Amino acid sequence: MQDFILWNYLWFKAFHVIAMVSWMAALLYLPRLFVYHAGVAAGSPESELLKVMERKLYCYIMVPAMLATWALGLTMLWANFEPIMSLHWMHAKLGLVVLLTGIHHVYGAWRKKFAKDANTKSPKFYRWWNEAPTVLLIGIALLAVTKPF
Repeated sequence: MQDFILWNYLWFKAFHVIAMVSWMAALLYLPRLFVYHAGVAAGSPESELLKVMERKLYCYIMVPAMLATWALGLTMLWANFEPIMSLHWMHAKLGLVVLLTGIHHVYGAWRKKFAKDANTKSPKFYRWWNEAPTVLLIGIALLAVTKPF
């Protein structure tokens, strides 16, 4: 199995990048929906539409993309474990990916609050949180491309 992964490593990497881009798109869009949702009255037609959009984005795009990103990344890591894990930039990258996964789950909890009409945060709060995945993406991309240490 390891030989198969190594022989097809670039395919695994390509699909990893595709999954990561899909995950990031959802991580950037969901809090934008929260900004709009926090600005409308609970129970309004707009609120109900946003609930559907948030649920579909989270359940049908964000979660599968995160799982695919992790599965493909861990598969590549497993196939090359010792050489890759000897690189310190990979430790830092994995730490940032763990933080990104934490944000993913925080967004999921907020989505559930909106679904119950229990949001207590302002649009400005979600606007700030909209930037968190971008900051982590910058760090992850810089580490993965430059491999600085």
